[in-house]
Order: sequence, then structure tokens, then C-alpha cells
Amino acid sequence: MYDVTALGELLIDLTPYNSSQPGKVVFERNPGGAPANVLAGLTKLGKKTCFIGKVGDDQFGHYLKQVLLDTNICCEGLSFTKKANTTLAFVHLDEYGDRSFSFYRNPGADTKLTEDDINENIVAQTKIFHFGSLSLTNEPAATTTLKTVQLAKEQGKVVSYDPNLRALLWKNLEHAKKMIKEGLKYANIVKLSEEELEFITGKADLEKGTRQLVEQYNTELIFVTLGAEGCFYRKGESIGKFKSFKVIPVDTTGAGDGFFSGVLYKYLEKNKSIADLNIDDMEEIIVFGNAVGAIVTTRKGAILSMPCMEEVKKLMDNQN
Repeated sequence: MYDVTALGELLIDLTPYNSSQPGKVVFERNPGGAPANVLAGLTKLGKKTCFIGKVGDDQFGHYLKQVLLDTNICCEGLSFTKKANTTLAFVHLDEYGDRSFSFYRNPGADTKLTEDDINENIVAQTKIFHFGSLSLTNEPAATTTLKTVQLAKEQGKVVSYDPNLRALLWKNLEHAKKMIKEGLKYANIVKLSEEELEFITGKADLEKGTRQLVEQYNTELIFVTLGAEGCFYRKGESIGKFKSFKVIPVDTTGAGDGFFSGVLYKYLEKNKSIADLNIDDMEEIIVFGNAVGAIVTTRKGAILSMPCMEEVKKLMDNQN
């Protein structure tokens, strides 16, 4: 039995390392991809996870499989293709560690995931099924993703969703909004940024925007990440905001995924339905998620930056 199974992209983040000479930047190979990042965080905290996705039958793809194995993430759902290369994302960092991306994914191997690649037994054996919107940018992965999510929903799994907006990966913003909303139809738990909330709902106000999601999609639990400001949440009529932890950021890549891994970990530990979570539970869940996300920003990369329990507890104890 898996605690969390995630479907989606597994890729290489090429992160600035240093400048070898004036005007010449050295990039460091880091394993990434939002769904895989979430699993890495959960696994580091002691949960059992499995990944479903596709990489290229190339050096990067085989390296990524080894990373998953080394991280103790089940690779039973990982497949290879010779029809496309493993997706690459060049990460650009500003003076505050905030990142932007340039993608080499036209097409990327992750977009080639087909229904034949899906092992339904993996889905049947999981408690939470997690996915993100970048699986919905291109066919055949988009149809494969939605059918697999529907299968998980039919089996009574809790579905978590990250409507991750990367404008350059979509045909256009109209297509992005349409497909992101398709994913929202299945989700029990949603994590998104302020910008993504406004993009989907047209509302910058957190209370109004999240209320719209509840009314349109019956989303049970919504987290809006606010960067250094922490997180806003909505669970039905219950709303709240919890500050993050003070750290010196180096690279914010994977911070939201780290947060989500912490949230899902604490939710699993509660052993309750979403409906039964009370205000104290929500505070505990979000504060823990904030701590995980904050630690990730102090390191470069994503999968390899996820903290262990001892590190999370140390940060929480030091700033209480």
C-alpha cells in the first residue's frame, strides 16, 4: 500500500551554480518535476510513495530513475520512450533566489505518457493520488492523466492537485485555463499560488477567489501559498492564514512542492477525513508545510533539497 502516488513530469532542472568566467554561467544538473518533488518530500519524512510518468531513453532519463530509486520512491510506474528526450528546465535565479524557467520540451518525454503505460494496480493501492496541471499541456499525456485521475476518484481515493501555471508550456492561456479547470473537477485538495488563483478565478482577493473554487468545484481543502508570507487556506467556510518561517533563501525551486509534501504528510498523520479536520488540525498541517517549504529554499535544486523530520522539527523549535 502506498501513502501517495503521483503522476506527472520528471525532468532535469539545470540550476546556475557559479560563473567560471565573466559572462559564462555554469549550470548544475538537478532532478526535478513538481509531482516527483512532492513524493521526494514525503519519502524523506517516512511515507511510502510511487511515481507514474515517462522519461526519455537517454542519459538524463536513466539518471532520473536512479535518483528515484536512491530516494526510495517506487519506480514501478516509470516508463521510457525513444520518441522524445527527457524534458530539461533551465532555472534562472534573481538576487532574492526567486526563479524563472526556460523549458526544452517540444515535445518532452513526459508528454508521451499513454493509457497503456498506466498500471492500475498502483492506483488501487494508494491512499492519496496526486497530480499537477503540466501533465495536461499536451496529448497523449493530458487524456491519460484525466482518465487515471478519474479512476482514482471512482475508487474513492483522496485526490490532491497542483494547478501549476507555466505559461510558456501551453498553446495559449485560454487552453491553459480550460485544462487546469478540468483537473479541478476531480480534486479534494488543491495547492496554488496567488497568481494561479487569480488566473483561474479572475479574483485577486483570496477569500473571494477560494470561495469561487468551492462553489464551482466543491473543493474540500484549498491552500494558497504566499511565498515568504506563508499560506492562506479555506476549508468550507473556515479560512485562515499562517506565516512562514524566516530563512535566507538561495533557490525557491521546489518550495511549493516541499510545502505540499509537508501538508500531505501531516494530513495522513491525522488519519481523519478532510471534513473532520478542525482549526487546530489546520494550523498544525500548514505550519508543518511552511517549515518544509522554507527549508527547501535554503538549498539549490528540488528533489535533493527535501528535508528530513529532524531538520523540520529543529526549524520549528528554533522559531517558536
